[in-house]
Amino acid sequence: MIKTILKYLMAAFYVYGGINHFLTPDFYLAIMPSYIPAHGAMVALSGVAEIALGFLVLIPRTQILGAWGIVALLVVFLPVHVHMLVNHELFPEVGVAFLWLRFPLQGVLGLWAWWYTRQPEKKN
Repeated sequence: MIKTILKYLMAAFYVYGGINHFLTPDFYLAIMPSYIPAHGAMVALSGVAEIALGFLVLIPRTQILGAWGIVALLVVFLPVHVHMLVNHELFPEVGVAFLWLRFPLQGVLGLWAWWYTRQPEKKN
């Protein structure tokens, strides 16, 4: 029961996060490292990916794919977190402590998604 509730919470987190890419794109554009090309397209693509993966994890047939996709997405986002930490002076509104805290948080989020990479339990 708790695993199901947490799955819906995780899905909502990613769907909301993905939608937020379209509601506040300037925030995401501002944190993109300069070496990543096509910032606007990448922000939109990552938003679509978060939305899609959030929904995929809810469907028993696609739960495993969605969960592994979320794990992969978290890995793909790591360069942005490193960029923000290394260039923290560019983001004065975000404390350095928070930037450091994001790394273990990414691990927790990854483990949370990984929990759903196994076959969903059959209902009797």
